[in-house]
Amino acid sequence: MEYFINCNTSTLAAYNAPLDQLRASHLYRRLGFSASVDTINQAVGQNAGTLVDALVDQAINMAPLPAPTWADWTNANYPEDDDARRQLRNQQRTDFGLDYANGMLNNNLRDRLSFFWSNHFVTELDVYDCNSFLYYYINCLQRNAIGNFRTFTSEIGLTSAMLYYLDGVFNNGNNPNENYARELYELFTLGEGNGYTEEDIIETAKALTGYVERGEIGCTQVAFRADRHDPGPKTILGQTGNWGYDDVINILFQQRPNEIAEFVCRKLYEFFVHPDSKDEANNAQTIIDGMSATFLANDFELAPVLRQLFKSQHFFDDEAIGVIIKSPFDFYFNTLKETSFAYTDTTVLEMANYSRLLSQELFDPVDVAGWQRDRSWINTNFIIGRWLTIESMLEAFYQADNEQFRSLGLAISGNVGLTSNNPDEVSRLIVDFMLPKGLLDDGEYQKAYDIFRSDVEDVYYEGGNQESWTLATWPAAPFQVYLLLQYLARQPEFQLK
Repeated sequence: MEYFINCNTSTLAAYNAPLDQLRASHLYRRLGFSASVDTINQAVGQNAGTLVDALVDQAINMAPLPAPTWADWTNANYPEDDDARRQLRNQQRTDFGLDYANGMLNNNLRDRLSFFWSNHFVTELDVYDCNSFLYYYINCLQRNAIGNFRTFTSEIGLTSAMLYYLDGVFNNGNNPNENYARELYELFTLGEGNGYTEEDIIETAKALTGYVERGEIGCTQVAFRADRHDPGPKTILGQTGNWGYDDVINILFQQRPNEIAEFVCRKLYEFFVHPDSKDEANNAQTIIDGMSATFLANDFELAPVLRQLFKSQHFFDDEAIGVIIKSPFDFYFNTLKETSFAYTDTTVLEMANYSRLLSQELFDPVDVAGWQRDRSWINTNFIIGRWLTIESMLEAFYQADNEQFRSLGLAISGNVGLTSNNPDEVSRLIVDFMLPKGLLDDGEYQKAYDIFRSDVEDVYYEGGNQESWTLATWPAAPFQVYLLLQYLARQPEFQLK
């Protein structure tokens, strides 16, 4: 697949033109896991700023997932029998994963962001292996997803999931462990080698000591033990004192605000706009500088930065549309949202499992650096896996209710689908809705038209009599839409958002 060079020279000035279908779809594909035809049609003609504000406000005001009954369970709450304990733990994880995945499907920006942050403040469930820790980690992600980044950084570091994952629970005053201190700077706030030294890491590790109280029963929330904290003086980023955990966060954000803003805003830019932010030929650095200034002016609040970015001409520029390779979750969830096909919890779990097979497992990024996204999602095995799994999904939807394929075609094509005898008109509209920038050229469109025409004789496309073809009335029309979707799902353009 061709790698898209970032040629976007638009600015952060507000995009004031009424949204067309292309940009409405773009907005929902980036701020959530896409949307239905009806939702996108409702967005067409709206002002981008008004719609963005509504989506951001919704994210801010959304409550986190309610605590499950087992949120505070320790090992003592589980059956003593190994098999029974394992089965119960696995069922709890499945149920919670389903609740979270449904949130990803339905909560637009909030859980798009909480999922993004799970790949920034990374933990791995198979390392800390505790359902209670998982719940409180996800709760922290959801509560802070569009809140204050300094508060977020402080809170996430004290979740038991993070303390176990990066060895904070083994960080004793007489034997400091440097893992979390290193990742706090390198991966979470500053970037590798940017504004800190090895000595800063050593001294920070000492300041972070003491969160080692694990209780007598496993899977107990970690607590602080003052007698395991290093009480001596430490020098961190040039500041000397008897520092503890809160001091580390305060010093970091006071002494390195510009570096933090640049690092976080670049990551947001690469995730929401374009994966290439460092080519000097484009305007990305200027955009990131502008976002950083907004971030700093608002004391590290995320919402003002995201409002600015998502309302901008740069975000809606043609060069920003269809240039990010879908992650596995994007690939399946976008398809589900855009088709509005009827689905069950089993469907959602199946999609999560397919994503796991393509190396994106819910609650389990590959390592502390997280999934690397974009081009890493496409190789020979993964692309074949995408083709086979999406074809299986579409076949299952067709077998369950083939008329929903006609309904999709009619929702996309509107009056054209109701009245036109020309299948190429109808298939063109379906192609352009399902693909962020359509197909490459006329020859590629013709291949799609031929697929959609199926084996219907040309005479029925000529119109003028009661037996003429229309999408609304032709008995085999659902199968034609099905064939077209199967064909599109294999195209390079379908892998993009």
